[in-house]
Amino acid sequence: MWGKILGMSLVLAALLVACSEGKAVRGGFVGTRGSQFVVNGRPFYFNGFNSYWLMYMASDPSTRVKVSDTFAQAAKYGMNVARTWAFSDGGYRALQTAPGSYNEDMFKGLDFVVSEAKRHGIYLILSLVNNWEGFGGKKQYVQWARERGQYLNNEDDFFTNPIVKDYYKNHVKAVLNRVNTITGVAYKDDPTIFAWELMNEPRCQSDLSGKPIQDWVAEMSAYLKSMDKNHLLEIGMEGFYGESMPEKKQNNPGYEVGTDFIANNRIPYVDFATIHLYPDQWVPGSNDEAQDAFVEKWIQAHINDSKSILGKPLVVSEFGKSSRSSGYTVDARDRYFGLIFNTVYGCARRRGPCGGALFWQVMAEGMENWSDGYEVVLEQSPTTVGVIDQQSRRISSLNQ
Repeated sequence: MWGKILGMSLVLAALLVACSEGKAVRGGFVGTRGSQFVVNGRPFYFNGFNSYWLMYMASDPSTRVKVSDTFAQAAKYGMNVARTWAFSDGGYRALQTAPGSYNEDMFKGLDFVVSEAKRHGIYLILSLVNNWEGFGGKKQYVQWARERGQYLNNEDDFFTNPIVKDYYKNHVKAVLNRVNTITGVAYKDDPTIFAWELMNEPRCQSDLSGKPIQDWVAEMSAYLKSMDKNHLLEIGMEGFYGESMPEKKQNNPGYEVGTDFIANNRIPYVDFATIHLYPDQWVPGSNDEAQDAFVEKWIQAHINDSKSILGKPLVVSEFGKSSRSSGYTVDARDRYFGLIFNTVYGCARRRGPCGGALFWQVMAEGMENWSDGYEVVLEQSPTTVGVIDQQSRRISSLNQ
């Protein structure tokens, strides 16, 4: 009797493990073939989300459940790629408390994020530093260098000062070589990680020639790839055009930021291009019709250039609609999401370079203090979830 019960228990346990493994990220790393993403030699199209806060919440056992719940809910609606921060430099509950010094509790939080993503079948794009002040960013790196006696004019010296560049390289090395305390796998060897992102939204408006960022991307992409040839790499760009093809600057929303979509993404170690999309910020005061026209022009220009000039895949890695914008409604957000999803799906269906889109952003329940106006709380957003789920279903059908 006990032998039969034990035998049945073992069979059941094996089935449960098999089911769990079927859902988990497994197999080879995400790669590219021409202007398409592939996994194990097969096309890979995806739908996903941003949640920059995952490591922070995972570092505290009392809030860790928010990470698990977010991945579970995202997977329920077919989302299979998430973008999040692998940085928090200086300040309260930092990952990197000083150059080369790390808070182990925060690193264990990131370990949990990676392990939970794998368990729920979700790939991760991990960003390595912020252009903006949030969570430290280039401002904190420059301040650290000043404290060591470096005379630096402004935050954009992040891209050129040798001391600051060494700080950044040391962080890249620390993250790539981190051995996950839960899975036992080094990050650089873990296929759960879709790609590394050099920086969230790099800008150098003190030098619009584009040279500082061009040189920085060339140096840092080569450095990262010297340690990790398994993973893809992208820059973290918003998509602004620059001096290499000045005729394309007409696509920019009226200004430049010191980046160059063409030149930056032509760097050999950069595997795919990204764009962000915030018409409510970039073309303020315009009506919905004008914003829709900008959206379609912006995406299509980058699709064309990714295919014809770069020969690399493209990801819409951030887009959103703020509840703080004039005239905002949930219906307007749903329509905006649908517009972008339709464009991405249309490109993917034609086997074009657009591999997927990641909206900004998913937040868990009980995070009202973290609100930035763009958050989507999945349990509270049934119509938006319906739009997301539809996109997940139809774009995943292309993975044949």
